[in-house]
Amino acid sequence: MYEVGFIVEQALGHVTHGENLRQNVPADPEIKARWALPAWQTTGLKAKIPVYKSNWTVQAGLQARQAIARWQREAPVDGLFFHTQVPAVLAQKWLHHIPTILSLDATPRQYDRLGAYYEHETGPSWLEQKKYELNVSCYRAASHLVTWSTWAKQGLIDEYFVPADKITVIPPGVNTAEWSPPSPHPHPETDPVKILFVGGNLERKGGLLLLDAFRQLRAESPLANLELHLVTRDAVAAEPGLHVYHQMQPNSAALKQLFHQSDIFCLPTFGDCLPMVLSEAGAARLPLISTDVAAIPEIVRHDETGLLVPPHNTEALTAALRQLILNRAQRLAYGRNAQQLIQRDHDAPTNAVRLLTLLKAKINEAKHT
Repeated sequence: MYEVGFIVEQALGHVTHGENLRQNVPADPEIKARWALPAWQTTGLKAKIPVYKSNWTVQAGLQARQAIARWQREAPVDGLFFHTQVPAVLAQKWLHHIPTILSLDATPRQYDRLGAYYEHETGPSWLEQKKYELNVSCYRAASHLVTWSTWAKQGLIDEYFVPADKITVIPPGVNTAEWSPPSPHPHPETDPVKILFVGGNLERKGGLLLLDAFRQLRAESPLANLELHLVTRDAVAAEPGLHVYHQMQPNSAALKQLFHQSDIFCLPTFGDCLPMVLSEAGAARLPLISTDVAAIPEIVRHDETGLLVPPHNTEALTAALRQLILNRAQRLAYGRNAQQLIQRDHDAPTNAVRLLTLLKAKINEAKHT
């Protein structure tokens, strides 16, 4: 039996990743998991403390330290798993004593380059240098690193000088069996072509650009029978052919049904690392349209699982949508390819086994050194 502490930050797509892990980790009878889920604290006394109240690294790091200290008092853990490295930065003393895997979707410098789209600003040069040094020491102290993508792995190698053999690419994955359409039969050709977009922040995810492309396409007489389905938290004015959903919950039956009723998944995002929603769409056998940003091309393989367009380019987005709307056979082929890719490389239960096997191996190595 391995006692393992899992520390998963609760921000953006990491929440869904944490839910998938908590669903799949119990399938391993050798793992006794303890969970800590650092979250942004906006109420209570701590939310009034200077620095703590405004700094996610400090908040997540202190919450992680407290959780590990509590575990060590109750019954020491054999290993630790952090996702992301943010909560680990201020908990490094534990990394030197407990076998630890750090998981990340992007390096801090990669995230900084996408920062404008996450309302994230870099600090003064001295502070950024200190942050860089802390992350370098964190990566060195960890037993092993796991990245969601080859893009993130290369960032660790190029900018943080982590040896390639210390990094394993294991995508977060989705429970592909749950996302697979219940019927292999495509929608009748007489049905409207349905485009699906899922993104909390409509502007950052390219939703406003998609709305412009949708209006242009509906104005073309062969494409008037077209629908756009937006899952977002942002308000959108009503218009013909548009359907907006504000209450959809991650992994819910209603959300999966919406994927299964759609024909094209489109996420023309301006800035993302590796949106998990692309894995969900691929598992649902949808052809994919997205932007050539960060690790997205590792899922949206141009002219194989879908089409890539430059960010901020309405003309290219409209052309890509028109191509798939008018070519049913191509839609279906891309959808089949996307599903095969996700089932092979992005299946959450399979990747959880890979992750836990790696974690147990690092614990065993530590016991014999």
